[in-house]
Formats: sequence, structure tokens, C-alpha cells
Amino acid sequence: VWAFATARAAAETLFGAIAGHAVNRVDDFKPQDMANTVWAFAKACVAAEALFAAIGGAAMNRIGDFNPQNMANTVWAFATARVAAETLFQAIAGAAVNR
Repeated sequence: VWAFATARAAAETLFGAIAGHAVNRVDDFKPQDMANTVWAFAKACVAAEALFAAIGGAAMNRIGDFNPQNMANTVWAFATARVAAETLFQAIAGAAVNR
């Protein structure tokens, strides 16, 4: 999805299929996978509430594993997609300050 989002290629069906599968696999994602996935959906302007919720929850559980770039990309994606995630933002801010 990163390549499609970067190229600004219209691929809503592809994004929808990926979102449907990824929701059930986010626990297998590495922090970079989580950040890149929500980044791509936000960049492509594809709504995926369930995916953002799943990744937000998984990120909260593993925020200590996120590097600064993962944190920045995740916050950017949630903000750009206009997905409310105050608790996630607070956790990321706390983790960033403690680094």
C-alpha cells in the first residue's frame, strides 16, 4: 500500500481488501509495519476505521518498541485521517519525552 499511496494511484479496492485482512493480523505487525500501514491509508485518503482502531490498540501495547520515526508517522497518519486517538497521542508523547 505504501507504493500505491506514494504514487497516488487510485486503488480503493486493494486498500479495502488489505484493511480487512490486516485488522486480524496487527498483532503480527512490527512497529514500522503499523506506522507504514496507517501512513499509507492516510496518504491515500482511504477511510479504514476498523484498521486504525486495531493498529491504535496494538500500538498502545507496544509503544516502547516504536522508534521516533514510527511515532511521528503514526501520529501524522491518525491526525491526517482525522481519527480521534487522544490516548494513543498521549502515550506516544510520553514515550517520546522519555527517550
